[in-house]
Amino acid sequence: VHFVESGGGEVLPGGSLRLSCTASGFTFTTYTMYWYRQAPGKQREWIATITSPSQSTSHAPSVKGRFVISRDNAKKMLYLQMNNLQPEDTALYFCTEEDHWGQGTQVTVAS
Repeated sequence: VHFVESGGGEVLPGGSLRLSCTASGFTFTTYTMYWYRQAPGKQREWIATITSPSQSTSHAPSVKGRFVISRDNAKKMLYLQMNNLQPEDTALYFCTEEDHWGQGTQVTVAS
């Protein structure tokens, strides 16, 4: 099982980013997928969940209304659209099925 996250970067407060996650090594279409993040000195935090095949979603209160999780099962891709980013969103972002983790992609929000 292998995950590769991409799309992170540095943005100004109020900016947007779209994170992508390429999944391989397992039957992606049958797994519920998650985004987590970890800020320096803090515990890993759950951000969002998306099921399959129904693609039901849920988001943490801290990001609800700003972030949207989605997936493309045909491409084995997971996405996280992040809008109205704030400095407190600065963290390393991971996709996972909760047994395996990628290296993450860094998101920095600073003025």
